[in-house]
Amino acid sequence: MTTPNPPLAWEPDACTLPTAERPLRLAEFDDLFTGLTSLDRLSPVHVRMHLVGAAGLEDTVRDLTARETECCSLFTFTATPIPSADRDRLTLDVEVPSAHTAVLEALAKRAETIAADGKAS
Repeated sequence: MTTPNPPLAWEPDACTLPTAERPLRLAEFDDLFTGLTSLDRLSPVHVRMHLVGAAGLEDTVRDLTARETECCSLFTFTATPIPSADRDRLTLDVEVPSAHTAVLEALAKRAETIAADGKAS
């Protein structure tokens, strides 16, 4: 069972995404996190997520992370596709300034929780 998390628990107060849109954005990230195969904490300001998904995963990730950067500019996302014959795979590097390590850790924990449960809450 998924531990309930408040909508966008990782978002800092500076987030400019309208409140009404936050649950929808959370659902998009949760859907993405169901494809998390592993997560590496490279440093307190940098995590690397290994993701798998259906065809179009790269486009989905690039669209979602571009929209997230528009409202929450503290994140730097870098998507790198990995060649695979069976499913779309990519690594997603997420970096934040040192003042926002708690935000990054909350995002990483949510991703791990959703992946472990195998479904969005």
